[in-house]
Parts: sequence; structure tokens; C-alpha cells
Amino acid sequence: MVIRIYNTLSQRKEDFTPIQSGKVRMYVCGMTVYDYCHLGHARVLVAFDVVTRYLRHRGYEVQYVRNITDIDDKILRRAEENGEPFTELTDRMIDAMHEDERRLGVLAPTEEPRATAFIDDMIAMIQLLIRKDHAYAADNGDVYFSVASFDGYGKLSKKKLEDLLAGARVDVQEAKRSPADFVLWKAAKPGEASWPSPWGDGRPGWHIECSAMASRCLGDTFDIHGGGPDLLFPHHENEIAQSECATGHHFVNTWMHAGAIRVNKEKMSKSLGNFFTIREIFDKYPAEVVRYFLVSSHYRSQVDYSEENLAEAGRTLERLYHALRGLTPSKAAPETDFDRQFHAVMDDDFNTAGAISVLHAVAGDINQARRDHREQEACDLAAVLVRLGGILGLLQQDPEAFFQAGAPGELGAEEIEALIEARANARKAKNFAEGDRIRDELLEKGIILDDTREGTSWRRGQV
Repeated sequence: MVIRIYNTLSQRKEDFTPIQSGKVRMYVCGMTVYDYCHLGHARVLVAFDVVTRYLRHRGYEVQYVRNITDIDDKILRRAEENGEPFTELTDRMIDAMHEDERRLGVLAPTEEPRATAFIDDMIAMIQLLIRKDHAYAADNGDVYFSVASFDGYGKLSKKKLEDLLAGARVDVQEAKRSPADFVLWKAAKPGEASWPSPWGDGRPGWHIECSAMASRCLGDTFDIHGGGPDLLFPHHENEIAQSECATGHHFVNTWMHAGAIRVNKEKMSKSLGNFFTIREIFDKYPAEVVRYFLVSSHYRSQVDYSEENLAEAGRTLERLYHALRGLTPSKAAPETDFDRQFHAVMDDDFNTAGAISVLHAVAGDINQARRDHREQEACDLAAVLVRLGGILGLLQQDPEAFFQAGAPGELGAEEIEALIEARANARKAKNFAEGDRIRDELLEKGIILDDTREGTSWRRGQV
């Protein structure tokens, strides 16, 4: 078994060999909790959930750390706008984030450190950087990292320091020695949340949080560091600089970055009016459809969100559940060629798009086995489909529950069953026109009836 992962640092796929045999230590930058999670967050959450699931499936013990930034300029501004303590805001947003994760089928990380619980570690790391002449305290109470002191700056993003300095300006209120230097500790403004430090009351800069928490939870060097595409520079670049200068060790072996989200081929942003929270999308589409939509693209690829693409994701997921409908998956189905095909594509940089193709191939064979009345084979293949789907966090619902799940405001199951009974009574009375009218009424509301010898079943979706 060889898993190959695209390493942003080397810009190529590499054979993955963990530092400690059989164990993977992975850190992923989490949310800054001042608002509800948006679709870009969902992309990262699901991508690294699949990575974690697959590594565990392949036998690795995975220590997955995903942090929470619960102190930040945006958090303080939003709390002030709301007229509430920042801790109340962050606690509420963390609860909402966990709810969104559960609905998306995202497993909880092994550890979820909050920045405010690691202030002492951050201060200790800053002190170490100052002692090693990689950081300096300014007269205004801020502490900055000296980018020029680290020869390797830019090795992740491939940016050159001289290019970054060209045309750069320093805000007149800042006390940086160089425009490229970044803040490690921010002096508190009057009335602002703060912690005591050797440089006066203040709070940590954003970048130092992840370095301190990652080192504390995973050690000075660990296997995988992941995050969204917008974090590559400057956040991850700055993490490397301050961590390697503080510890004297190589920080991370493999860097992974998820692809960007675009909406109707445009960058997602509030200014363009195309910004969606996860829960806004849940109001229109079942959570598993959203997860399927995200998983059906390779984690490094750009994902284009549109109503049409979500609807298509729903239709293709329905086809997989249709294959399982009415079958009882065998309890001990042996490994098949489909398992080997699945592993081959997932071993190649977690190619979920290829894995989804394997799932549809399994579904095709299930349908053929049913047409040929090979029921045991269909049940064996159903077990394979559920097993492989589970590695991606898919196909774990009862098919009937999936098809009958509705969005808020849709017809409830009791109303639908009553209309189906009324239709059955009309047909018994040979009032076929009334039966057809009820069927059409349900169809207009997205309810599809399937008549078989065993009776009438129903599902939500498209014909």
C-alpha cells in the first residue's frame, strides 16, 4: 500500500511515509468563529474529513487536530456590533459550526483547541523568537516577526521576499522595521479583550496561534498540515517561518490545500452578493446532497457552485440510493475488484472523483443483477456500495429515509401517505381520473410515486 499525496511545498505528488509508522499527525486550520460557516468552510471540512476517514480505513491511527480561532479583530468587531461579550458570540458560533458539521457527516477531530486556551504557549513562543533575534518588540507594544531573519521565507508560496517588498508600504501607525514583517502580539486598545504579557496587555496575532497550538498538540514536526486555498499565503508561509525559527526543526512534511469555491464561475464574496452559508444551502438541499456535491470533485480542484450543479448532484446521488432500494446488504461481503479500484484511485492523492465513478459502477452491476434476478449477488454488491460509500461519508442512510426526507415547508410524510391512500381508494372505485389527479398533484410538489406489485412507495426528487 502506497498513498501518494500532492505536497504544496514540493509542488508534486509524493509517496506518503508518516514520521511514526502506522500513525498520522495532521493539523488543519479551522474556523474564525464570528459568523456562520459558509460553503468554502464546508469544502475544507469535508475534504479533510474524507482524508481522515480514508487514512483510518487504510489502517492508520490518525491524530487529527483542527483549531478554532476564538479571538480576532472580526470577532471583536462583530461582538461590539451585537452588544454582547465576545465569548458569547464565539460560543454560539461554535455550537452552530458543530451542528453544520454533524449535518454534513463530518466526524469530530481528535482535538479541537481554542486559541484563547493557548495564550501562554503563544507568549512562550514569541519570547523564544525574540531571544533568537527573529522577532522584536516595538515601542507601541506590538511584537513583530522579522521576515528577513528567515532565509527560507517564501518556500511554500514560491514568493520572493524582494518581490513582496517592492512597492510595499507600512501603515504610519505601525512600528515595523520592514513592510514584510508580521505581528505576533498586538497591544490592546482601550476596553478591548486582552491578556497580560511581558510587552503589556494585548492579544496574539493570528499566525502565531496555529504555530503554538500545532507544536503543543502534535510536536515540533508532524506529517500533514491542511487548510483552504486562501491560507497558503501569508498564513501558512508565516507559520513555517515562526515555527522553524522557534524550534530549529522542519515544521511540516506534507502541505495540503483544498480548492477554491466559485459561484456561477465567479469568486464567492459578500460584495458580489453570491455568498452562501451552509445552512442557507441546507434550506434548499439535503445535507448529504451537499456533501456528495463537494466530494464528487477532487479536493484540490476548483468547485463551481450553482443551483444546476447542486440539482445534478442530487439526481446522481439518487441513482446510488435507487440501486440500494429494497435490498438488504449482505453482512459479510468479500473484497471485490471494486474495492481494489476504489483503493487505487483514493491512494492517488485522495481522488474522490474517481472513487465516485467506482460507486456508480457498483450501482450499475447491482441494477443488472436485479434485472437478472440474481438477488444474492445484488445484496452482496449492495454491501460493497454501502462499505465504499461510507469511506466517503455517503450512503449510510436507509434508502427510504433518504428519499422521503423533506426540506422545511414541504409536504410531511403523513400528508403524503393520506394522499396515497386517497389515490388507492379512487383507483379501487375505478375513478382513475381522480387517481391521476392526486398523482399529478404530488408530482407538482416533488413527490414521485412508484407502483409495484407490493404496493405504492414514494420518494422526493425528480422523475
